[in-house]
Amino acid sequence: MLPIATSLVPRMQQFVMLKTIFGHLVTGFLLLSLAGCGDLATLPESAGFGPEPVLPPPHPTLIPTVKIAPAVGWPSGTTPAAAAGLAVNAYAAGLDHPRWLYVLPNGDVLVAESNGPPRPDDAKGLKGWVANLVMKRAGATVPSANRITLLRDSNGDGIAETRTAFLTGLNSPFGMALVGNEFYVANTDSVMRFPYKTGDMQITSPGQKVVELPAGTINHHWTRNIIASQDGSRLYVTVGSNSNVGENGMEHEVDRAAILEVDRATGHTRLFASGLRNPNGLDWEPQTGALWTAVNERDEIGSDLVPDFMTAVQDGAFYGWPYSYYGQHVDARVQPQRPDLVARAVAPDYALGAHTASLGLVFYRGELLPKRYAGGAFIGQHGSWNRQPRSGYKVIFVPFSDGHPVGDPEDVLTGFVDAQGNAQGRPVGVAVDGTGALLVADDVGNVIWRVTPANPLQ
Repeated sequence: MLPIATSLVPRMQQFVMLKTIFGHLVTGFLLLSLAGCGDLATLPESAGFGPEPVLPPPHPTLIPTVKIAPAVGWPSGTTPAAAAGLAVNAYAAGLDHPRWLYVLPNGDVLVAESNGPPRPDDAKGLKGWVANLVMKRAGATVPSANRITLLRDSNGDGIAETRTAFLTGLNSPFGMALVGNEFYVANTDSVMRFPYKTGDMQITSPGQKVVELPAGTINHHWTRNIIASQDGSRLYVTVGSNSNVGENGMEHEVDRAAILEVDRATGHTRLFASGLRNPNGLDWEPQTGALWTAVNERDEIGSDLVPDFMTAVQDGAFYGWPYSYYGQHVDARVQPQRPDLVARAVAPDYALGAHTASLGLVFYRGELLPKRYAGGAFIGQHGSWNRQPRSGYKVIFVPFSDGHPVGDPEDVLTGFVDAQGNAQGRPVGVAVDGTGALLVADDVGNVIWRVTPANPLQ
C-alpha cells in the first residue's frame, strides 16, 4: 500500500494547485465583472459636499457598484502629499492595522491596533461572499491585534522612538478616553475602565466593565468610539447599524445606529441620538461646546448617493436611518415604512461626499499649524468601494466660523491611491498631538503620519 499512497501524493498536490488556481481565476473574474457593473457618478464629487449637497434620484442597480483600490502599502521612502505650506513625515511605522488615536495629557500617543471580530452571520450567502472578497482586496480582513500601543517622542524630533504595548487582550478596541485617573476603552462589545497614572507605559489591570454594548454574530459595523463630557460625568459612545438599511431586521438594531450616553458613575445608559447609520468621529466644537460626529451613510443607491456627513448632535434627535436620509428623503427599500419617524428626521449640518467613508474627526485647537486652521475640523476619509469614480482616500479640512462650518473643504493629505489605482494607504483616525501637529492613522500603510508646517519659522 505504501507505493500506491506515495504515488498519489503528486496527484494530490496537482489537485490542490489546480483548485487554488481555479479559485484565483474565479475570484479575479468576479471582481473584474463587478468592477464593470453598477453605475457611474453623474455629478462631480464636490456636489456631495457642504450644507446643501445635491441629492439626485436614487439609482439602485441589480449588482452593486464596486470600485476597489487594492491595498498594496507604501513603497519605501514615499509619503502622502501634503497641502501647500504643510509637510508630512512618518511618526511611527510598522504598526498592525492602526485605526484610532488618542493623545494623553503628557504627550504620549495611544494607537488602537484593531480590526473587526469574528462575525459569522454578517452578510451570509453570495452577497456576503462577495463582500468578503471586496474587504480582503481593500486590506480590511487582517486579524485584529486587539492591542493599544503607546508611542513616545521623548526628544521632540517628530518621530516616536519608544513603543510599548499599553493594553493587550482587548476585543476589537477603537475609541479611548481619559477622565482623571481612569482610562476608558470602547471594545466592540463593551466599555472598559482601567486605572492610569501619568507616565504609565503599560496597564496590566484586568479592568472593569462599565457597560455592555450591542455586538453579536452579525455586528455589521463593529467600531465603537467614545468621548467624555466636558465635566467628565458622562461618556458618549457610537454604535453603528447592524446592516446597510435594516435588511437584517430592525429587531437586530436595538441601540444601534446611535450615540449612547453613559453615566460614568452608575453605568446607566440612554439613547442620546439615533438614526445615524455609522457614526465614528466625535469631538466637542471649541466655540459652542456642541458634540459633533462624522457619519457614514448608506450604500447601493448610486454613486452620487448618499453623502457621508458631519453634524452637531442634538439630544433626542432622529437623523433618518434607515427610513430616510438627509432629513426626509425616503428610502423606498426599507419596508415597512415609518412615516412618523421620517416626519421628525433632522437633516445633518454638512455633507462630506458620497461614499467617502469619513471616519476621523478632530477640531484644531493647536497653534503650530497656520492660523487658518484654527477652530476648523480635520476629517479622515477612509475611501469608497461603492462609487465610480472613487471618492475619499484623503484627509480634508473644513473651516468653521462662530461654531458652524463655512466654505468648501480643503485637501490636507492626498496621494493615498497611486497612479495604477492601488491603495498605498487609507486614513482613519485623526488627532492633534501635544505640539499642535496633526496625526493621522493609516491602517493600510500601517503608519501614523504627522503633519506640520513646511516652514516652522513662518
